[in-house]
Amino acid sequence: MEKNQLRVNGKRLQHTLEEMAKIGATPNGGVQRLALSDEDKQARDLFVKWLKELELEVSIDEMGNIFGKRKGQDSDLAPVMSGSHIDSQPKGGRFDGILGVMGPLEVMRVLHENNIQTRRPITIVAWTNEEGTRFAPAMMCSGVWANALDRDWIYDRTDINGIRFEDELIRIGYKGETPAEKSPVHAYYEYHIEQGPVLEKQGITIGAPKGIVCLHWYDIYLEGEANQVGPTPMEGRHDALCAAAQMILKVNELPARMNGNLVATVGEIQNEPNSRNIIPDKVHFTVDIRSWDDDLAIKAWELVKKDFQEIANQRGCPIRIEETWRVEHSPFDERLVQNILDTADNLGYSSLRMVSGAGHDASYMNQIAPTAMIFVPSIGGRSHVEVENTTWKDCEAGANVLLHSILNSAQR
Repeated sequence: MEKNQLRVNGKRLQHTLEEMAKIGATPNGGVQRLALSDEDKQARDLFVKWLKELELEVSIDEMGNIFGKRKGQDSDLAPVMSGSHIDSQPKGGRFDGILGVMGPLEVMRVLHENNIQTRRPITIVAWTNEEGTRFAPAMMCSGVWANALDRDWIYDRTDINGIRFEDELIRIGYKGETPAEKSPVHAYYEYHIEQGPVLEKQGITIGAPKGIVCLHWYDIYLEGEANQVGPTPMEGRHDALCAAAQMILKVNELPARMNGNLVATVGEIQNEPNSRNIIPDKVHFTVDIRSWDDDLAIKAWELVKKDFQEIANQRGCPIRIEETWRVEHSPFDERLVQNILDTADNLGYSSLRMVSGAGHDASYMNQIAPTAMIFVPSIGGRSHVEVENTTWKDCEAGANVLLHSILNSAQR
């Protein structure tokens, strides 16, 4: 078969995604595969099995990143790489991340069964802990691989129960021996659901983002004074949760105050002792700020940080602020973006230039290699929730664009 006639097997891709969706399946159609959980291990084991069936060179590095390399005619050349992640949000969706791993797996299967040789090697990758929901920050292991995050700092990150990242990596058997060190990559493609409403609203099949917004994560810790709620007058209370509530509203108001293209969210909160008849004395909450404009995001943070300190003083609740993580906005390689748009056009799919408001491992890959992403529509614009959905037809379309985008790059 001529290379330009190649297409993925949509039914096989669907079956593969459905098999993965059984691992960590939730009652309402989603999945829960938190990073380094037993469910994450089970999904990894299945993925590695599939890689070995294709006779790929499988390696696992010290961060648990899984690589499957297909030889090229000149295996000394830098490979074309494609991948995403297997872990999910709590009660997350069955397409987020995993589509970007099963998509290139289907590409590898098509090349294998048609005995297609490419000039360059092709590598599929599953990055560890992209979500950052159990262990913060997000994209931590692509960040280590890209030399943007410190390995030992990541190893010492803990979940809400105080369990260390490295200890869990060892427990599930995925702390490999290969150093997590960047190596030359000719081109990196990441295939993903959009996680927003733009493509569906405009009736577009393929999105080609010009890049990813910056991501800033902060952790806020407040201390109050616990006491029995009944006998303690309202005057003079040091209620950490009330202080947090005021601060959270300031975060919600932040985009409007900045008059700019910015979003700000508090997505996680822990309250202690979390009893209905005790005044809260400890609160931890998170702040997430995103924008295409890095300077605007910094200015927004400085403004709201000042608000936090004023509220803490007024409430008599000492505050500790941890500036956990920052990734600058990532403009993608124009040549690769155009390759995706041209490929979509050649295959008869409508396409759109856009921006990714969600973070992806492509942010870190963009720092070391030409990078681009392929988006397909999310039904209702919903993601990170159990009802997250994408049509099988669109999954197949995106995988076809991925197949030919990879082939174009792998022959150069």
